Amino acid sequence: MKNHGEVVVIAGNSNQPLVEKICKILGIEQSACEVKQFSDGEISIDIMDSVRGRDVFVIQPTSGPVNDHLMELLILIDALKRASAGRINAVVPYYGYARQDRKVRAREPITAKLVANLMTVSGADRVICMDLHAGQIQGYFDIPVDHLTAVPYLAKYFKEHIDTSNIVAVSPDLGGVTRTRKFAEEINGAPIAIIEKRRPKANENVVMNVIGSIEGKDCILVDDIIDTAGTVCKAADALKKYGAKKVYGCATHGVLSGLAIERIDNSVMERFVITDTIDLPAEKHIDKIDIVSVAPILANAITRVNTDRSISKIFEEV
Repeated sequence: MKNHGEVVVIAGNSNQPLVEKICKILGIEQSACEVKQFSDGEISIDIMDSVRGRDVFVIQPTSGPVNDHLMELLILIDALKRASAGRINAVVPYYGYARQDRKVRAREPITAKLVANLMTVSGADRVICMDLHAGQIQGYFDIPVDHLTAVPYLAKYFKEHIDTSNIVAVSPDLGGVTRTRKFAEEINGAPIAIIEKRRPKANENVVMNVIGSIEGKDCILVDDIIDTAGTVCKAADALKKYGAKKVYGCATHGVLSGLAIERIDNSVMERFVITDTIDLPAEKHIDKIDIVSVAPILANAITRVNTDRSISKIFEEV
């Protein structure tokens, strides 16, 4: 078993509570680093500890404000490269711009690929991410990518908090079927259903139909990202309309922008579960939202990457 030397954890300003949890599990102190802005908005980096020859893990979800946090990540990687770090591992629990992964209309960018290029060119040797919106984003990188998932941990939450004997796992769209099937397998092989919808324009959805038997069942909507919550709340209404007994929801990444909190609070859902890949401000904490920490997954992944051990084994241990 190879060991790549001392683990050093450095982070930007995106999600300090998550970084602190990871360091606590690893039993190490976060490396001293200041990420500030000059008066004109340019980012200033000051890494206080030596990183020469060390195995450095830069933990930075690129959540909102996405451009600031992305630039912090790129500048941190560049600074570490110039400081002769042994390896630079970019730990990006939430990958901003992941939804811009293909061309839908003429003259559209594929920004997810651009971000991958920027991270590679800046000097990252490896990327560790979680529940990418589209799995093919892994192929946008010319460096190794470890793609983690929070699905077993979200499933574990429901097994511990509700009766899962009458559960149907529901995908809010056709693209999320694989994720929903994995979730259902974690809950004793529960059946799945699919919401068929049409999207007239960005952030707006019209639910058309429910594929699958849900009448008299407790339904759990399974998604990777919850942003404005329009999709999931309309999906919950449709499930109720077609005879669902209770409706729950879960997603790995709680972007929760715009009217999301108000919509969830006023929705027919009993509870919505997210992870802490994105830091949820205190003003957005409501009774209907519960948070599962992904710190144990990321800490385990960091240890395994540092010692060249299998990442897939993490999910056999849930």
